[in-house]
Amino acid sequence: MSLLDIRVPAVLLRIDRNPFHHGTLGAVRSLGRAGVDVHVVADSTGSPVRNSRFVRQLHPPPSPGASPGDIAAALHRVAVRVARRAVLIPLDDASAIAAGRLREELAPAYLLPQQPAALPERVADKAELAGVCAAAGVPHPVTLIPDSAEDAAAAAWRLGLPLVAKWSRPWLVPAGSGLRSTALVRSAREARELFLRSAEAGSALLLQAYLPPGPDRDWFFHGYADRTGAVRAGGPGRKQLAWPRGAGLTAVGRWTPNPQVQALAEQLTGELGYRGIFDLDFRRCGSTGRYHLLDFNPRPGAQFRLFTDGAGLDVVRALHLDLTHRPLPEQVPLAGREFVVENYAPLTALRPAPRGRELAWYAPDDRGPGRAMWALWCRHAAARVTARLASRLVGLLHGLVHDRLADHFDDLLRRRASPVPVPAPAAAATPHLVHQAGPQDLPLGPAVGVRDGVTDFPDLPDLPDLPDLPDLPDFPDSRDDEKASSC
Repeated sequence: MSLLDIRVPAVLLRIDRNPFHHGTLGAVRSLGRAGVDVHVVADSTGSPVRNSRFVRQLHPPPSPGASPGDIAAALHRVAVRVARRAVLIPLDDASAIAAGRLREELAPAYLLPQQPAALPERVADKAELAGVCAAAGVPHPVTLIPDSAEDAAAAAWRLGLPLVAKWSRPWLVPAGSGLRSTALVRSAREARELFLRSAEAGSALLLQAYLPPGPDRDWFFHGYADRTGAVRAGGPGRKQLAWPRGAGLTAVGRWTPNPQVQALAEQLTGELGYRGIFDLDFRRCGSTGRYHLLDFNPRPGAQFRLFTDGAGLDVVRALHLDLTHRPLPEQVPLAGREFVVENYAPLTALRPAPRGRELAWYAPDDRGPGRAMWALWCRHAAARVTARLASRLVGLLHGLVHDRLADHFDDLLRRRASPVPVPAPAAAATPHLVHQAGPQDLPLGPAVGVRDGVTDFPDLPDLPDLPDLPDLPDFPDSRDDEKASSC
């Protein structure tokens, strides 16, 4: 018999367009295996999630950048089709912020944690988070918010290079802009140039002191704060491997007890009065040993299934149980359990895991997403590699053409500037010669003359224009990954 009230369906909401968001699949499987009807409101085009046998129905999502009114309208349309009050679970920051704002409007159709409407937005905003940490006494990297391009350059020197640049509201960064929510900045010039793109990014630029990565320094905490504020389910985990290395999302994580990280998580959520699922990212300072909070995500983290305990409880199930007024079982921690995103860490996925492991995509009872992921991932990776190679090849050819033309141009100048002996004309034939050339005054070439004391050069031939280079798909540098967090 399921612990969950399977009469209450779940609606998973994700506005961003990431087809490889394995956290969505984790939530589908967690609730579907418990017998809950799972409706997914997300862009499933080209996503392996659509192949899961635990998806009851797929629904079109609001468009990126949709207004709260548009998001509410989309959710009301889903509610009509579901025809029962459902637990709403946002899976990205934009969804979590919208759900917080719309809680009262959505209440007739959806169950949501009861907390201040603006709190998810407050903790997700990187500029606000610095103040939140200061008020709660939680360590946070030194952060400056420049108000001009020159101020950004000065802040870079003040903080020291390299440093971390973040957009305060990363969910507003437009797709296809080439901007990353987080980037490592190596010069004052880079800081200045980023500031000049603030309007395009849609929010303020933050410059943050750099905490270098290293062994045992990257930690996270996933939890669920219930109706009383107690943190239930989840736990602390250590990032064993990131993609890109040292600066990206968790490719391999391990459930690792850490009383300091747990205490900081409970202290912060308690001070805020936070309710619901949360995902915190920490980095330990190598010199002081203090754990600094880098990010507060007011929704499940992509690797939340790492913290599935011996009773089968995870943060998503804890939310469903709590909102349907079902008792939450006592947690049975499984320290040492691993979570592996196999398309980023395929070799790790094949190694023995004596304390248990969950893969992001493959599951014996739900094979469809794993098979679809590998087919899609291979095409995706091949397309990006091809784009990068094509970009480099075109750049190389472009450079070679320019070099050859430059050499040709230099050769023309050299030939025209080389002294060419010209036989002196007969005196009878030059009665009107203005200037008699001497050895030190030889003409620059057969087409160069001297009239009225002014040297006359011929026009050089026109060089062909180079064609415009074709637009190529963007292949971002792995150092500018979306999850580079104060790396």
